Amino acid sequence: MSFYAKIDAKLKEALKAKDKITLDTLRGLRAAIKNKEVELQRKLTEAEFYQLVAKQIRQREDAIAQFKKGNRLDLAEKEEKELEILKQFMPPPLSDDELEQLVRQVIAEVGAKGPQDMGRVMKEIMPRVSGRADGKHISALVKQILSEK
Repeated sequence: MSFYAKIDAKLKEALKAKDKITLDTLRGLRAAIKNKEVELQRKLTEAEFYQLVAKQIRQREDAIAQFKKGNRLDLAEKEEKELEILKQFMPPPLSDDELEQLVRQVIAEVGAKGPQDMGRVMKEIMPRVSGRADGKHISALVKQILSEK
C-alpha cells in the first residue's frame, strides 16, 4: 500500500471515529506532502516521504520539550498524541546489529580508508536507511568504525 493510500485510509477512519487530533495531524501531514510536491514539481519518492515524516516527528519532539519546559502539559500531551500518529507512517527501525552490518558493507563498497572518507560513506548510506535510523546515531557509528581503520 502506498503512503498516499495509507494516509487516506487513516483519514477515513479518523473521520468516522470523529477523532479530531488524528484528523488535524493527518491533514497537516497531507498539506506538508502537497507543499513539498509543489516545491519539487513531482510526486514524492518513498525516501522523501520518510524524510518529511521524520522532520514532522522532530518538530513534535522539539515542541514537547518546549511545552514541558514551559509547564504546559496540556499542549505537550496533544503533541505526544500527534507524535504517535506520525510514527505509524515510519518503517520499522533498524536494530543496532543490522545498522552496523549495513555501515560496514557501505564502507567496503565505497572503499573508505579512514575518517577523511566519512562524507562519502554518509552520502551513500543515508538514502538506504531513509527513516529507519537516526542520522546522529549513524554518523557516530560511521565515525567509530572509520577511526578503527
